[in-house]
Parts: sequence; structure tokens; C-alpha cells
Amino acid sequence: MPNIRARLLVVLVILSGFLTVAGAPPATAATPSDSLWFDGSPLTVQNGRFTDGQGREIVLRGYNVSGETKLEENSGLPLASVADARTSATALRALGGGDAVRFLLSWAHAEPVRGQVDTAYLAAVTEQMRVFLDEGIRVFPDFHQDLYARHLFNTGSWYTGDGAPKWAVDAGSYPAESCGICLFWGQNITQNAAVQQAQYDFWHNNHGLQDAFLTTAQATMAYLQQHLSGAEFAGVTGFDPYNEPYAGSYDSGQTSRTWERDLLWPFYVKFRARMDAAGWQDKPAFVEPNLFWNANISTQKQEGGLLDAGTLGPGYVFNTHFYDQKAISGILMWGKAADGQYASDFATVRDRAASAGTAAVVSEFGHPLSGTVSDKAPTVLKAMYQALDSRLPGASWWSNPVASGPVLSGTQWQWDIYHGRHHELMNGNPDKVLTTGDAWNDEDLSAMDLDGSGQVTLRQDARLLDRLYPSATAGTLLAFTYEDRSRDGSTTLTWNPVPSSLPNVARLVGSGQYGLLVWRSGDGTAPTELHLPASFPTASTTVVSDLGTVCGPPAYTTSAPVAVAPEPGGTGSRRLLLTDPDSGTLHYALVTNGATAPSADLLSAARSELAAWAAAHF
Repeated sequence: MPNIRARLLVVLVILSGFLTVAGAPPATAATPSDSLWFDGSPLTVQNGRFTDGQGREIVLRGYNVSGETKLEENSGLPLASVADARTSATALRALGGGDAVRFLLSWAHAEPVRGQVDTAYLAAVTEQMRVFLDEGIRVFPDFHQDLYARHLFNTGSWYTGDGAPKWAVDAGSYPAESCGICLFWGQNITQNAAVQQAQYDFWHNNHGLQDAFLTTAQATMAYLQQHLSGAEFAGVTGFDPYNEPYAGSYDSGQTSRTWERDLLWPFYVKFRARMDAAGWQDKPAFVEPNLFWNANISTQKQEGGLLDAGTLGPGYVFNTHFYDQKAISGILMWGKAADGQYASDFATVRDRAASAGTAAVVSEFGHPLSGTVSDKAPTVLKAMYQALDSRLPGASWWSNPVASGPVLSGTQWQWDIYHGRHHELMNGNPDKVLTTGDAWNDEDLSAMDLDGSGQVTLRQDARLLDRLYPSATAGTLLAFTYEDRSRDGSTTLTWNPVPSSLPNVARLVGSGQYGLLVWRSGDGTAPTELHLPASFPTASTTVVSDLGTVCGPPAYTTSAPVAVAPEPGGTGSRRLLLTDPDSGTLHYALVTNGATAPSADLLSAARSELAAWAAAHF
């Protein structure tokens, strides 16, 4: 927020191993509007899945809010004001189809003076976070860093960083920063000696840097727990301790894997203890492995994935990022992405989380929306969302749905309300004011911006971003697919057509969008939920399910097996609710906007085909 009022400082008080932050009691807040009886419970991790208080499997989908935290123009806050937070949150829900955000925080602004937590910054962060929670959006905060700190870079540098405060940089004796001939900012990670040595110091706790960070993290979490209402705090799903960790440099004989084992994992164990002390005992740490563990360029890839951490269990979530560096390079991948392009990459994420005994989230993915490789964005993003939905290419989904795998949670990078309207003095240089794109190291990945009248508009195809997905499954999710029919220019991309062996289903879907969910019912009484995109107006939505077949589902009541209801938050977004009366029974539901007043005969024939298909494959 520009010209934030004078910073207030608080002394950290350690008592019986617990850290508290002085402040007013939490504000009382109502449950988000449009909530139903089964909404709003905290999430836990059970059997390798996110689970709500009704025992339903939960999928989180949304965006990073926002890269603004990496900039100085608004003092390290995700948004300039509470009003901007509300504009951002409302549009994220209504236009972007999101139900979750990764909420970026700045160590530099949380602890600008060593040992002194800035409660004015934490208060502003809390008020902005509250807006998203009150819109029914789940939140997991992230202490963000890139290239360790802005303060490593000189005023004339081509690059900048974010994360650590100036005092942390001053504590070390780092060489003048230089990346040499670097075409991409990320090359600084492994080529800039200043960045490498600073990262090394952090992981080895030189100058007490890691201890200071953990103390500030605990103070931040305690502040949030104390200043959010119980209903709001229930919507906080966990905490991402450290963005994109990397060793900086390895000691003699050390490998990327032993670095994870001996330095990264012990840091997460310490962070987990700080969460417990701050009142976050029931929320998981969203832990990231070595940045390069799943790189798709062989020369960048390093062994990792927290392989030696054992079973992570419910206290941790396996949290990773994925960008197609081949596509971004402009050299290593010619042409566009295709059906199943990232199936194996995201299958690796699923398999690693499963072997670690926990849930997975892909908390960053995306592709540049301007520049020489931006023409790949429509297909790259479609392929990434496809891989989040299922581990199968569309070409083989219908013939082998049992191999579809769990639906992954994910937050796209990013949702920047100031895109193209920044005023950032790069590294504090008044002669280098950045206004275009994301205003950070030439990045341009925001899915949205504001038009000339100040209205939020999407920079990517709404069919791609506002998606049908199973936000809550009452029981065990067995398979899911969604054909979004998103576009690459004027070309509609259809990677998962209904097979000719199901002619009535294909006729019902036509050229429309469709999704298909298969699940086995559980013991609870809350319904299964799917987010309904804006492209699925209720009157034009057709559902074919063993629970019922209907065009234009009715408003939700406990007696309606197929129904619609608003999503919590009052933004006008909607959900499809499927209520089953049993336990351990196979169910399916096809949802499409392709039909216009389908006949009863067509609906009956499509239902018969789907019933036979489900029986044959499950």
C-alpha cells in the first residue's frame, strides 16, 4: 500500500516455547454469503488427499496473488489496498473460476529491522487476506523469494530479486552481482556468485539467518491466527515455507539429494514446529523440493523430490512448480504443445506425493503471454490443465479411465490486478521505472488485467481458465476429464472427443464443452460439487448421471440429487451439487453445455451408454 503509515515495531516474547504477538482480538466475521451447511470446514490431509470436515476429497484451483509482493511500489504487499483486494478476489472467483490462492508474503517487509516484526505490514496483509477468505476462497500463504533478495543487485542491473531484508544481505560479504551473459533471469540462480553465496549462507544458518527467518515466520503465523476469525482461519489451508529452494552451491561431496536430506528437510521440520507453536497444528506445511528436481531440460535436472524424508503424512503437502523450460527457451521445443504433452511430468508429481503418503499441489505453472514464445501459451496452458485433471492424454482417456489418477490441485502464476499499470523503480533506480507486463525481470504471465474503464478482463481464453472441476467429491474420486474446447487463435482445440462407440453421448455433447466425473460414494451426507464455469449457464447445462438426468438443473435442496447452488462468497459463481444416498456405490456424471433442449429419448440413450461404459471399465 503506498505511503503505509509509520511502521509499528513489536518485541517478540518467547514463553514456554510459544511466541505470541500483541494485538487486538480477532474480528468477528460471518460465514461467506451463499454458504450451505456443509461449507467452510478446515481442510486436512488424509489418505493422500485434501479432505474437508465432511470427509470429501477437495481439489484446490486458483492463482498466485500476486507478483506485486515481489515489487517495492506497494511496500511488498500483494495488493495496494483492501478495495483492490476485493476487486481482485471477486473477479478471481467470478471470471477465473478459482477457489484458492497462494498468497505471497515478503520477509523483507515483515522484518525490515533484525529482530523486529513490522505489525503494520502484518495488519495490512491480514486485511487483504481476509477479503479473499470472505469471498469463500481458500488461502495458503507463501514466504516468497527469487534470487534471494533485491538488495543483492545494483541500481543499474539488468535483473532484480526479492525476499530477504537488507540487513540479511548486509550480514554477509557477497561479491558484486553479475550473471554474465544471461538471457533469462533464472540463470542468476546458478551463475550469479552473489546469489549463490547468499543462498548458501541461509541454508547453513550463517549469521543466524535461518533462525531469524523462522522466528519471523512464527510471528507472522501467530498474528494471522490471532487476528482472523475462527471461520476465516478455517479457510487458511496451510503455509508454503519457502519459494523454490536451491542450495546456492554444494559442499564438497554433497549432491542435490543429500542437500535436501541434510539441510532442506531439517529446515522444514523446524518450520513445522514453528507452525505448531503458532497455533497452526492442524494445518500442513506445503513443502517444496529442490527447484530443479523436475526440470524438463536434462542439463538442468537434479535428483530430488524429498526422497529421503520418509512418509510425510498429514503434517506436510508435497508442493512443486512446473514450467516448460523447453517451450520458454524458444529453441528446445519447436511448435505448439499437444494432447498429453505434460502427462508424464505431472504423473511424476502424483507418484512422488503418493510414495510420500500425502497430497500434492502444483503451486506455480504458467507460460509467457508476450514475446517470441507467447504463441505457444494457449496450447501449453491447455496441456498443463489437462495434466492436472488426469494423468492420461485425451486420446486414451475413454478407453482406460481407471488410470486417470487423482485430480491435482494447482495455482497458476499469476493474478496481477496491476498488470501493465505498474510504477516500479527497478532496484530503486528512478531512471528505470517499470510499467509494462508484471514489472519484474521482463515477466509477463498475468492471466488478467484491467481495461480502460478499470474493469477486470481476462488475457487468456475464458474457456481455458474458468473450468469445470470437482471441487469436492463425496467419497473416492476415480476418474475425471474435462474438454474445455479452448482456442489457439481462431482454432478450437479438441483433444478429448467423445468416442464413436458412444454415439448418443457424442450427439448430446456436440461441439460443446463437457466434463465427466466417476466416483465411489462415501459415508458422508454432503454432496459432490463441481465448479460450473460461466460458460455453463444453468438453463443450458445438461447432466447425465446415474443419480438423475436433467437439462437445466433445479436449485439445491436436500431432496434434489442433481442441483445447482451459488458458490460461497456472493460473487455469482455457481456449483453443481450431486447428492448420492448410499455408500461404496459407483457413480458417474457427465456435464455438458453442448445440448439445446435435448429430447428425453436422447438423454435416456446417453445415460444407457454411460452406464454400460462405467460398468465395463470400473
